[in-house]
Amino acid sequence: MDCDRCGADAVMHAAYSGAHLCESHFLESVERRVRRRVREDDLLPDDATPDDPDRWVIGLSGGKDSVVLATILDETFAEDPRVEMVALSIHEGIEGYRDESLDACEALTADLDMRHEVVSYEEELGVRMDDVVEDDPENMAACAYCGVFRRDLLETYAEDLGADKLLTGHNLDDEAQTALMNFLEGDAAQMAKHFDASLGPFPERRESDHFVPRAKPLREVPEKEVALYCHLRDLPSHVAECPHASEAYRGEIQELLLELEERHPGVRHSIMAGYEEVSGVLADEYRGDDATDDGDASDDGDTVDDGGPDLSPCENCGSKTARDVCRKCELVASIEAA
Repeated sequence: MDCDRCGADAVMHAAYSGAHLCESHFLESVERRVRRRVREDDLLPDDATPDDPDRWVIGLSGGKDSVVLATILDETFAEDPRVEMVALSIHEGIEGYRDESLDACEALTADLDMRHEVVSYEEELGVRMDDVVEDDPENMAACAYCGVFRRDLLETYAEDLGADKLLTGHNLDDEAQTALMNFLEGDAAQMAKHFDASLGPFPERRESDHFVPRAKPLREVPEKEVALYCHLRDLPSHVAECPHASEAYRGEIQELLLELEERHPGVRHSIMAGYEEVSGVLADEYRGDDATDDGDASDDGDTVDDGGPDLSPCENCGSKTARDVCRKCELVASIEAA
């Protein structure tokens, strides 16, 4: 097939739009969507200046999504003195898997001349995921432990690094899965929190005194297109799946969405468009609710915050929580006692 724009050989066909694009126009299409999302979400505030720049911490795992995100943001803003970017990687203590992905992180940040910080579960929490999976004191999936620990360290270090925003590489498939899971679970409160945590344009969100606000500039780009972009640009990335991954329910939702997308191209985009609108309406409704939580999260790893007045420092670590002791510290204590 030929590219619809220039007649060169097409490298991809987007069934949801009907477009056939060559390598050059495909890369341009991905970059344009990411930059449009940055613009429409108002990631760069009008009051950012070279003397007082907006600092963005990018959660860099070394996988295709975060690598593509860091690359496009760097090429867009590296010369803009109103923006400072720092890459933050988390080492969970998974033999071989994370070591290889950190190699990709280090290669990328060296190429981009981007500051890169690495923190580990072992140094910060005294645990390694390989050991946690073997002991499993709470009898739950590895991702349940890892999600709590990862969110805590991302949040803690984003704050320590003076972040104004924490950016993650969630793509369209990730977000559509989370949206559908929240719909199927009837979790209106979670939908509302999701909007304020990471989906809504910044001027429309409720400001939080408790957590660094998040953003997801890749959320309009399908996973396969992120992978193709990474491949065509030969970006350093680690493509292996975590050996402890075991999100059975999300896997079912993923398969369902892929089947729906094949039969009804564009369904992922439709789900997200409706979800963002509904979550915005729910956010307005739930902001008056005094209920609080303590960093419970949507399934894609967002720390959510209802902004209620009852959050206070954890007695052990100082993290914000509605309990005396936060969930992270409870899990660490359970692991140590095993």
